[in-house]
Amino acid sequence: MGSEASELIEFHITGFRKFHLVPENPTEILVGKIEEYSRKHGMAPGTQLGSCTVLETAGKGALDPLLQLLSSSHEEIEKPLIMSAGASGDVKLGGGSLSVPPKRIVWVHLGVNIASNNFSVERRAVNEATFGCSDELGWQPQRVPIVPEDGPTSFIRETTLPIRDIVSALSKEGFNVMESYDAGRFVCNYVYYHSLRHAQVSGVKSLFVHVPSFHFINQECQLEFIAALLKVLAMFC
Repeated sequence: MGSEASELIEFHITGFRKFHLVPENPTEILVGKIEEYSRKHGMAPGTQLGSCTVLETAGKGALDPLLQLLSSSHEEIEKPLIMSAGASGDVKLGGGSLSVPPKRIVWVHLGVNIASNNFSVERRAVNEATFGCSDELGWQPQRVPIVPEDGPTSFIRETTLPIRDIVSALSKEGFNVMESYDAGRFVCNYVYYHSLRHAQVSGVKSLFVHVPSFHFINQECQLEFIAALLKVLAMFC
């Protein structure tokens, strides 16, 4: 558990734009504010924030940008958003191209569940796209495999992160959080499945978390949760 002293843990965070019945997606707002929040409050020693990206809430519309992001995270960093300064925990802003030590990449994908009043840490994604409504580009697949070469729609990919330990640690911090075995079949599951597939090939870590609307948990508390999540992930990566 934990990383070597000389090894960075680099987080990349994604959220989604608006979609059917959700004219303002809280994850778009959270992803837009987590950099500023992390600068103000600091990050865990030995970690850095590599990127914050908002994806189209559309299966195929999100796929090309997602795959480009997943691949580019392995390259030399130019202007990392935030980098912690060793054990002091001070924040250092990136300025120009940096040569960095070996690093562990962790992708954290955020999606909203408007019917939930808590945070759900998703253990797995299923190779099935069955959209209950059209995505933002008008696509509405029904019972089709996300990646046909992976086999049937029942095929499952799981994160290699210790979900139960992560949920337990966050619960002890006072957050209303649960482990989930079902990320749905909409764009959240679609993106998570591709991310987990990429993670298996490249050796990175991937995690999807569903957040509630701001009606149930306000923006500030959700930013606190994301910051706590990154610190907990640094312990288990």
